[in-house]
Amino acid sequence: MKVPLLDLKKQYETIKDEALQVTKEIFESQYFILGPKVETLEKEIAAYCSSTYARGVSSGTDALLISLMAADIGQGASVITTPYTFFGTAGSIVRAGAVPVFADIDPDTYNISPKSIEKVISTMPKTEREKLKGIIPVHLYGQCADMGPILEIAEKYKLIVIEDAAQAIGSEYNERRAGSMGDFGCFSFYPSKNLGAFGDGGIVTTGSDDFNEKIRILRDHGQDPKYFHQVIGGNFRLDALQAAIVSIKLKHLDTWSQARQENANRYSILFKESGLEDRVQVPYEKENRHIYNQYIIRLEDKRDNLRAFLLDCKIGTDIYYPVPLHLQECFKYIGYKTGDFPVAEMAANHTLAIPVYPELSPDQQAYVVEKITEFYC
Repeated sequence: MKVPLLDLKKQYETIKDEALQVTKEIFESQYFILGPKVETLEKEIAAYCSSTYARGVSSGTDALLISLMAADIGQGASVITTPYTFFGTAGSIVRAGAVPVFADIDPDTYNISPKSIEKVISTMPKTEREKLKGIIPVHLYGQCADMGPILEIAEKYKLIVIEDAAQAIGSEYNERRAGSMGDFGCFSFYPSKNLGAFGDGGIVTTGSDDFNEKIRILRDHGQDPKYFHQVIGGNFRLDALQAAIVSIKLKHLDTWSQARQENANRYSILFKESGLEDRVQVPYEKENRHIYNQYIIRLEDKRDNLRAFLLDCKIGTDIYYPVPLHLQECFKYIGYKTGDFPVAEMAANHTLAIPVYPELSPDQQAYVVEKITEFYC
C-alpha cells in the first residue's frame, strides 16, 4: 500500500470544475494582481478569523515581514520568537533589520513557552530590554500557542504581538480564532497548508485601523496614491488567481479540518491499541480547536531508522524541523549554542510527521500504525 504524506490531487478533484471556471474568468478579465478577487477573499478571511481586517499579500513569510514593517520594528530592535519553527519566522525578523531572541518551547505542544519568554525578558540587561519590541508566537502544527499569558507579558512590557498562524487557520484558543488575538495575524496559503493556493500567497489580519492602512500601502511599494511614495514598501501583492482559488477552498475548509481531526483521533486509538505507548507519544491537545496541519509523533529512539523503514514501505513522512533555528549556520552570529534550548533540541531529534490529510483512508492509517508497530516490535 502507498501512503503519501500529502495527496493534493485528491483534494483538487473535489474543486476542479470551480477552479477551472474561475481561472477562465481571470484569464478573460486580464485582472491578475489585487483587484476584486483579492478584495472578496480579504472580507471572507477577516470574517472566518473573527478579525476586523485582512489584507492579501504574496506569502506567509512576507506577511510576517510586512507586519514588522507596519509596526516600525526594524534596525536596532529585537523580537522574541521560538527556535522550533519554519525558517521564515526568524528570517523575517532579520530581513526587517531586527534580531531574533529565542525562548524555549513547551514539551507537550511544541509551541513557545510563556514561562520561557518571561525568563528571557527578566534576565535581559536593561539596555537589551529597551531594544525589545515584539513577540512572534507560532501556532505550530495547527494548535494555538498559550496566548493568554503571552498577551499579558506583551502588555506588561509594551510589546507588539504578531501571531505566526501559517499552519493554524481556523484553530482556536479559548474560543478565539488564530490571528484575532495579537496586533497582527499572519497566514500562509502555500499549497501544502490546510488552506492552500495553487502557488504562493498569504494574508495579514489585524483589528487596527492604522495597521490595516499601513499594510495596504506597504504591500504596493508604499505608494498612495499611485507613483507617490511617503514610505518605502515592497512588492507584497497577492495575485488574483491565488485569491480566487483560496476563496473556493475556504468553503470546504471546516469539512477538511474536521476530517483531519477525525484522522488524528483514529491514530490515537490505533496507537493505543498497538501497545506502543512507551515508544510513541501522540500529539497533545491542549487548546480548544487543533486543526492538525501536521500529525506529529514523538519517538523515544530510532526516529531516523524508523523513517527509512517507512520509506521502504512507501509511507511518506517528514521531520519538522531537524535543526532548531538557534543552531542554524546563518544565525551563528547571534551567539547561541547547543544546549541553550533543550526542549526544542529534543523535539528536533525525536519527532516525526506522518500522513493526516483529509482524504486519508482508515485502511491507510491502519497500515501506517501497523508498520510502525512492526518496526519496534
